[in-house]
Amino acid sequence: MHPLTRGLATVLMFALPALPAMAARFELQGGVSYMDSYSAPAAFGEVIFDEHQFGSSNFSWSPDITAGWIGGRSLRRYDNSRYTTRDDIGLVSAGIRVHYGPANAWYRRLFVSEQPTVHTGKTEALSSAYEFSTTFGYQGDHWSVGVRHISNGGIHEPNRGETMALVGIAF
Repeated sequence: MHPLTRGLATVLMFALPALPAMAARFELQGGVSYMDSYSAPAAFGEVIFDEHQFGSSNFSWSPDITAGWIGGRSLRRYDNSRYTTRDDIGLVSAGIRVHYGPANAWYRRLFVSEQPTVHTGKTEALSSAYEFSTTFGYQGDHWSVGVRHISNGGIHEPNRGETMALVGIAF
């Protein structure tokens, strides 16, 4: 078994039983990720903790942690590049999810999430040690939809990034 897989399995074995007590929401998300116009499957688990108000404003924030996987692509045109597209990428992110609006407003379910991200491997899309994940989405009671972009913000080339459409179920 790959060391990363073994490590992730160990963390999940001990962390999953404690999550319902700590987290306000747990989501399983899946979708398609694009680098340029080339697609790959993507899957994520996200834990969103209790909301906190920014003072007396209509803004609120929740800590969130994401672990995920983006499949590799077999693109021969990049086989002789510094980084190929063939590697699967495992990643972990932690940051905040922000909402705006009064509690009963329909638009309160819209959110933006910002998370610094670390990952395994390097590809044409994700080439630096650290990346940034931005997600725009809408969360229902037991589901979510979103668009997520992961890139290094131009701190290292190449900087193609991954952009994905995700659908999730929430517990």
